[in-house]
Amino acid sequence: MKRFGLLLVVVLAVIFGFFAWRFSKETPQVPVFKVTRASFEDQVTTNGRVEPSEWASARAEKEGLVVGVPVLKGQRVAKGTPIAILDTKEAEAELSSATARIEEAKANIELLESGGRKREIVDIDQGIKQRQAEKLQVEKELEIAERLAARNAGTKEDTRILKDKIELLQLQMASLNARRPTLVANSDLVSAKARLREATASADLARRRIQMGIIRSPIEGVVYQLDVKQGSFVSPGTLVANVGRIDTLKVLVFVDEPELGRIKKGMPLSITWDALEGKKWKGEIDKIPTQIVPLGTRQVGEVECRIENRDGDLLPGTNVNAFIQTRKQESVLLLPKEAIRNREGASGVYVIENNVLVWRKVELGSGNVTSTIVLSGIKEGDQVALGPEANLKAGATVEIAKP
Repeated sequence: MKRFGLLLVVVLAVIFGFFAWRFSKETPQVPVFKVTRASFEDQVTTNGRVEPSEWASARAEKEGLVVGVPVLKGQRVAKGTPIAILDTKEAEAELSSATARIEEAKANIELLESGGRKREIVDIDQGIKQRQAEKLQVEKELEIAERLAARNAGTKEDTRILKDKIELLQLQMASLNARRPTLVANSDLVSAKARLREATASADLARRRIQMGIIRSPIEGVVYQLDVKQGSFVSPGTLVANVGRIDTLKVLVFVDEPELGRIKKGMPLSITWDALEGKKWKGEIDKIPTQIVPLGTRQVGEVECRIENRDGDLLPGTNVNAFIQTRKQESVLLLPKEAIRNREGASGVYVIENNVLVWRKVELGSGNVTSTIVLSGIKEGDQVALGPEANLKAGATVEIAKP
């Protein structure tokens, strides 16, 4: 039994040694990059914030409860479109009361300017007409009495009585005429007109408060920020919405201080937004910053750019990725950065020639995050080894890994 166990151990050791020998002799497979000529773009990659090229704020002019919001965020509106409606019941009641006072004051002024209360005027007119008729009758009687007295057929006393009666009627008519001005005192008309002015001012104020209860869009554009909803309470000056034109947008791109020297006006850039994967917007730098400002732990310049947004997909207020093209070179030899090695202070690459790794020193040019221009040391069509440095050694035989 012991001999069988010993034999089993020996057999397993032989098998393990065989496979270890086979593994050590197996030719390593190396991923490669075939050198080609391509366009090289040197760019500054950073972030930014989108703003409308033209915008205006709609703010509350009075305090009140929001009873309606007839627009939605992202909706295109005309200038003057209602954005939010406040409760104006109190102002509407004040307008109704003021309107009633206006009508009453107008009627009172019309009455006063026409001479007073109509019933009293009618009574005066009728009294005068009645006395005029009596006076005519008495005058006829007086004429007859005077003729009789002249013939000694009547007495002078009868004549005197009739004359006194005529005088009394004249005094009564004069008294009635004198009552007309007293029906309308000048102070009454002044007071009535003052009440009309006060009621008119109250009505105008109520109408103004009702109009202030409708918060309207200050310009034509898109409601890209909406800060209220039905049931909200606003105070004077509260921001209700921002409205802007978004067919052309302004992008503030935050460029780190060391990179600002590479930025020039007119440089092209592209913008991406994580919310719309695969979508890209293009534009150019419009203004170079004049100061450095803190942004979190960074010191940045705010580079102002203009981009076209014809479809309106990109919304103001969003945070975006920005890629500023600082330089472009056509038909240059490019290598991925992972292919470039450093040996004894010199840059180089492992080129595969007849399945053997050959070390080549290279002279490098400009680079970006992923690629570097190679000025000399390799040629188009060379196959350069990629992969970890530990797996590569000059003179080693390798196989090109299948992609």
